[in-house]
Amino acid sequence: MAIQVAPGTMSAEEMVALCKQYSLYEWSAQSHVDPIPVERAEGVYFYTPDGKRYLDFNSQLMSVNIGHGDRRVIDAIKAQVEKLAYANPFMAHEPRARLGQKLAEILPGDIEVSFFTNGGAEANENAIKLARQVTGRQKILARYRSYHGATGGVIAATGDPRRWAAETGVWGIVRVPDSHKWARRDPEPVADSLRELEDVIMFEGPQTIAAFILEPVVGTNGILIPPDGYMQGVREICDRHGIILIADEIMTGFGRTGEWFAVNHWDVVPDIITLAKGLTASYLPLGAVAMKRSIAEHFRDKVFFGGLTYNSHPMGCAAALATISVYEEDGLVENARRMGEVMRRHHQELYEKHPSVGAGRNIGLFGIIELVRDRETYQPLAPYNGTNDEMKAVGKSLRDNGLYTFVRWNTIMTNPPLTITEEQLAEGFAIIDKALDAADEGVRRD
Repeated sequence: MAIQVAPGTMSAEEMVALCKQYSLYEWSAQSHVDPIPVERAEGVYFYTPDGKRYLDFNSQLMSVNIGHGDRRVIDAIKAQVEKLAYANPFMAHEPRARLGQKLAEILPGDIEVSFFTNGGAEANENAIKLARQVTGRQKILARYRSYHGATGGVIAATGDPRRWAAETGVWGIVRVPDSHKWARRDPEPVADSLRELEDVIMFEGPQTIAAFILEPVVGTNGILIPPDGYMQGVREICDRHGIILIADEIMTGFGRTGEWFAVNHWDVVPDIITLAKGLTASYLPLGAVAMKRSIAEHFRDKVFFGGLTYNSHPMGCAAALATISVYEEDGLVENARRMGEVMRRHHQELYEKHPSVGAGRNIGLFGIIELVRDRETYQPLAPYNGTNDEMKAVGKSLRDNGLYTFVRWNTIMTNPPLTITEEQLAEGFAIIDKALDAADEGVRRD
């Protein structure tokens, strides 16, 4: 008799009620949780049990880059589970061998050795471990406008308010200035940002600093695109002081910005790149710490003190290989670049129509709309780490009209799958256009 794990007969109401009763939702007061029930997904859409369709304008967690339900990845997962579902990380297997080799081909510069993890947070945790073990130093530089994961070390390295409840007692994280200040339309001058970074390094002692971890393009804290010269300047400063540069590409990697990796926009090669999300398009969990050969060589005769039960999981590696093939076969990196130009036009049209839109930003299909109460002062429509009735009304309108995306503080994320078409982009922005009427009600008019 076949075992039925998920019969697929549950109503939307039952699904929500049981999930809330028997599981805990993240980053939420549980009494306020109102999850969307999801039964199936295909392409850029997902569906509730009662048939309501949502346009996935956030690729779930900025991760389902190839869209939902791609049969090539599903079939690769099926084939792998039938052949070898699991092998412990001290063993060798073909998916691990081929994935490491493939990543070495597409990663920038001489980054060609990978340590595979369960996901992004553990990738960043192990990147920091590597940097400390290689340099013999302990301090880690990190920025306020950042998110690096929810586990012990990297939640402390995270800058945004999600760290507040979890950072007590974690030593060694040093904050450095951001390339963008809060509630400003434009980035800081590059020279100012780099000079402030140099000042922190001087005061802390460069000989004490192991690494600087940063998102090349900041994700959930604002889709903050650094001005030309910033990443190049950071690279030079790190080189001069022997500081390992860790690029957190967990959101930006695998075509999201219109390049395979965001650092490629500035021809910068970090020492370590951390990967997850788009690595498997979230069809299965997998992360990676990809490093220069010189860093890996440090451990030729020295022990690397790090490990995970699911390191190099065969099914995750197989899913990643299939996902990378989809990017290549379907030209998704190039499509993200093309559709990024279309998205930029939609952002501009919303800016011209709605006084609540302070700015729209995107690089490829990594985008955001910032809502303000006053364009001249650039007062955000909602406060830092807060919300209000206007933003709640915006979120409700989006959901009621079948668009799913993140509405955070005073922003609306625009991060659809890289498979999206011009027509589907227009569909999503038409729903956002309608929702912004609620935001316009909160605009200060003299």
